[in-house]
Parts: sequence; structure tokens; C-alpha cells
Amino acid sequence: MPEVERKPKITASRKLLLKSLMLAKAKECWEQEHEEREAEKRRYLAERIPTLQTRGLSLSALQDLCRELHAKVEVVDEERYDIEAKCLHNTREIKDLKLKVLDLRGKFKRPPLRRVRVSADAMLRALLGSKHKVSMDLRANLKSVKKEDTEKERPVEVGDWRKNVEAMSGMEGRKKMFDAAKSPTSQ
Repeated sequence: MPEVERKPKITASRKLLLKSLMLAKAKECWEQEHEEREAEKRRYLAERIPTLQTRGLSLSALQDLCRELHAKVEVVDEERYDIEAKCLHNTREIKDLKLKVLDLRGKFKRPPLRRVRVSADAMLRALLGSKHKVSMDLRANLKSVKKEDTEKERPVEVGDWRKNVEAMSGMEGRKKMFDAAKSPTSQ
């Protein structure tokens, strides 16, 4: 079967039009947010800073007003200084912690992982914790089979190997081997 070229669902001109519309909408939303921020800033400043009425005040009243403003400025400067000190302290602490993390990464190499043989019981104990006593004895379900041990039936003679080689050489030796192999099964 020859491969059929798939047509895009949207044409290139339609894609470009949608993209330009999305960009225009995003710009409009950004401008609206900017205007809202400016209005919020103006409203906040109007709340916090009342307009000064200096017309018609005597010299002593103006001096009292200046003293009040200086006191307010000092309080604000103290708060600003405290906040800056906290920020500097936090940035230094963050920088120190980042350096510590980099040092720890550099000092220790990750060892290559090796296969570990873990029994099913040990794996369950590791997953469930030592509280749960779950036993998966898979060997209990197996059928027991008795092995016939041919080594026990046949006595093994230990002797001088040179005599054994001389006795087994030739046709007589082969006949003895043949007879020896036959005899245990006949019993």
C-alpha cells in the first residue's frame, strides 16, 4: 500500500490568522492588567498619603507638620532597613545552602548499582515493615521428589590406579567393565 500524504486540518493562512488574533488578545489583556495595576497603585497611595494642606498655616504649625513628617519618614526607613537586612540574610543563607549542595554532589560519586538477591520474605518485610508478618514460603507448595542415589548403592574401591589400569587393559578388562556395569542393575 502506498503511503497517502495527510493534509493538515488547518491551512497555513488560517494558522497565521489565529496566531495573530491570539497575540492581539494577549496584548490587550496585558495592557488591561497594566492599567489595573496603575489604578490600584494610585488608589493605595491616595489611602496611605493624604494631601497636605499648607495654605493658611502659621510658622509654628508648619514646623510641627515637618516634625510629624520626619518622624513618619524615620519609622518607614527603619522598617525598610529591617526588611532589607532580612532579605540579605535570607539570600546569603540560600547561597550557602546551594554551595553545600554542590559540594555534596561533587564529593560523592554514585556507585554502580548491582543486582541483589533478596528473598520474597525479605522483600515483603522491607516493603511492609517489620510489624507485618507475612510469609511467602514458595517451596512449601512444591511436590517433594525422592532422588535415587546410585552412588550409595555402588561401593567405590580405592586402590592403586596403576594396578587398576593393568587389570583393565586388553579384552579381559573390557569384559570386567561390562560385567561390573551389568551387576548393580540386576539386583
